[in-house]
Amino acid sequence: MPRFDDGPKRATNLTLNAKVLDLAKELGLNISATVDELLAAEVQRRYWERWNEDNKEAIAEYNARIEREGTFSQRIQRFLAEQDAHNGPV
Repeated sequence: MPRFDDGPKRATNLTLNAKVLDLAKELGLNISATVDELLAAEVQRRYWERWNEDNKEAIAEYNARIEREGTFSQRIQRFLAEQDAHNGPV
């Protein structure tokens, strides 16, 4: 997962809607911090969107296996239940 909290800052030029920018300044918004937060959120959203798309097949196979075989703990529970049934009461 990408982490951005300790990344260095770099100056850049942006072209923004002048009316929005003027009102943002009037409201006391820190434009750089606001854009940085929103951009980081969008980058993370798109990162996970791509990750899910790239791993769609593996996720589907994993889910099918869990549906077919159960989770690890479910398999242990079945094994223990079979042992109890086989060995009888203590």
